Amino acid sequence: MNRREMFTATGAAVLAMAATSAMAEETHHDHDHAMMGHVAPTLPPNLKLIDIASLCLRTGLVCMNHCLDSFTKGDLSLAGCARTVDQMESVCATLEKLASINSPHLPAMAKIALAVCLECEKECRKHADHHAECKACAEACLACAEECRKIAA
Repeated sequence: MNRREMFTATGAAVLAMAATSAMAEETHHDHDHAMMGHVAPTLPPNLKLIDIASLCLRTGLVCMNHCLDSFTKGDLSLAGCARTVDQMESVCATLEKLASINSPHLPAMAKIALAVCLECEKECRKHADHHAECKACAEACLACAEECRKIAA
């Protein structure tokens, strides 16, 4: 990056921060302070599922990165793991979203996630003794599957 690009990027970042700050200040003045402190935050009804799906996604990202690192070294033994983790990440992202909005489609999605997470857990478990990333992903997938089982259609 040359100096001109750096200054342009820095200027854009400063403008974005200023605009965000101005919008936050406007929003701050638009609400009623008399209600502050009197309204408890509403927690989503599926908070445990949201948290577990998020954990599954995070451990999956770490596992996938580990798989990709092994590929760059010529080791393709984690190819099956990478394939199932890739599917799990897509499914759990959707599961997390539907759980967060308490979608009527959540039970159907939980049924799909249950199957995908169990498949990912099984594949990652094959490598768990040698790769901590795979072990963590397998455990997160099993926990997510167990939670999905409770609400699957």
